[in-house]
Amino acid sequence: MNHTALQLLLAGTVVLPLVGALAALLPAPPGLKGKDPDQAVLRHGVTVTGVVLAATIALAAGFDHAHPARMQATTDISWIPALDIRIHLGVDGISLPLVVMTALLTFLCALYSYFHMPAGPSPKAFVALLLTLEAGTLATFAVLDLMLFFLAFEMVLIPMYFLIARWGGAEKQAAAWKFILYTLLGSVVMLLGLLLIGVKSGTFDMVALATDNGPNAQLSHTVQLLAVLAIGIGLAVKSPLWPLHSWLPDAHTAAPTVGSVLLAGVLLKMGTYGFVRIALPITPEGMHTFAPYLAALAAVGIIYGSLACLALVRKGAKGDLKRLIAYSSVGHMGFVLLGIASMTPTGVNGALFANIAHGLITGLLFFLVGALKDRYGSTDLDTLAGTTGAALYGKAPRFGGLLAFAAVASLGLPGLAGFWGEMLAMFGAFRPAAGLSRPAFLTFMVLAGLGTLLTAAYLLLVVRRVCMGGTPHLAPTAPLGDGSDPDDAAPADPAPAAAPGIPDIARYEYAAWSPLAVLTVLAGLWPATLLGLTDPAVQQLLGGGK
Repeated sequence: MNHTALQLLLAGTVVLPLVGALAALLPAPPGLKGKDPDQAVLRHGVTVTGVVLAATIALAAGFDHAHPARMQATTDISWIPALDIRIHLGVDGISLPLVVMTALLTFLCALYSYFHMPAGPSPKAFVALLLTLEAGTLATFAVLDLMLFFLAFEMVLIPMYFLIARWGGAEKQAAAWKFILYTLLGSVVMLLGLLLIGVKSGTFDMVALATDNGPNAQLSHTVQLLAVLAIGIGLAVKSPLWPLHSWLPDAHTAAPTVGSVLLAGVLLKMGTYGFVRIALPITPEGMHTFAPYLAALAAVGIIYGSLACLALVRKGAKGDLKRLIAYSSVGHMGFVLLGIASMTPTGVNGALFANIAHGLITGLLFFLVGALKDRYGSTDLDTLAGTTGAALYGKAPRFGGLLAFAAVASLGLPGLAGFWGEMLAMFGAFRPAAGLSRPAFLTFMVLAGLGTLLTAAYLLLVVRRVCMGGTPHLAPTAPLGDGSDPDDAAPADPAPAAAPGIPDIARYEYAAWSPLAVLTVLAGLWPATLLGLTDPAVQQLLGGGK
């Protein structure tokens, strides 16, 4: 595919969701209103996100896979000449997978919402916010100018705030305010770092700044330290890095299902992508200084997230399954940040792979947990499990099987996508970049390894409590205590809170969830497909643009 076609595809991918968001708010033409205007606007959301997904797939197909380190589909137009701010777009092997995953997850969320719209205000506003959120996330991964990156980074905050505050569950207002305050405060600090780089180097162009013989040469060690500290705080909040993570569990617990899917699958990746695209190549000396601290906090986050999940899953803790999955994200994103902190090709490739794996697997988990709440009316683990266990294997075998699959994929079972990213991140910590303390990083690697064991423990406990257990409605007569006297019968376990029979996976749920499950398997069996894209780009990025 020629350059112009790719250029139009990428530009259209970023702009089309914005146009679609505006169109969703306008009155529908008479011929498109249909009998149900609400369904018509939801169908509009599915159509626009579907076209965007098709455009990203075409972009991936036309991408020159022989040269994934080169920026492709580039657009470079002067926007504010006085400040040298440009509308500069492009994708390489690092950003292309994130662009495609963003388009896929947003399409699946729109499709799911068409059949199962969350309770709340007008679907018009919902679809417009969903499309605006998609535009901001796609732009974040496609822009190559620091100021445009900041604008796109901020663009997603307002849509996500309203999705939580207007369509969320219990405590939605408090969770939405916590989300917006944490991320806005982090972004203000990040803006100072981006401005410092632009002022000191004379350009905001990310490609030029990432090249050794470009303006990057003008950044002193002190400037790089200050820039990494400021930018890193903003990115760490979004990533989320312990201890700046506390907004995440509340936001996930209160958000509607599709909000949780996009928050975990896409928004968290914006922070880690910023570390790879900005901090590593543009301020390498500053990143080298702060890498051990980043790795230490990432390792603590891995352990902390796992221990928090173990506390939530134990019997009698009244733990919320949605909150548990949110805390698991703190641990999983810790592996991504540990890989980045190693500053090695192995570790950074592992971080990028783990980004994609986490988006697929945790997106699927939040879909499943949201559907579980619809069926049972609660995501409280004690309510779900009752005394005998929710017994999803017996009541809804396909649903139970898919939940167990997502759980074992999340714990990093070899052969599935979750395994490779975490393993490569730990390999990166095993032999970090020159100048970094190997004993310290070996300690972080050991902590991360312990985190994998704790992750397996709490996820298997989730499977045991939710998927397994008795089905007392099938055997109303209690077993005899000693096998002889009917009056000596043992008391039957009380039934779970849900009705004895619950619906298994519906057709629209198959359509929304199957792609994530299939891609989790494919990425686990053929990791070279993704690593072949990222590795040349990472090698060039860490090599100073050479």
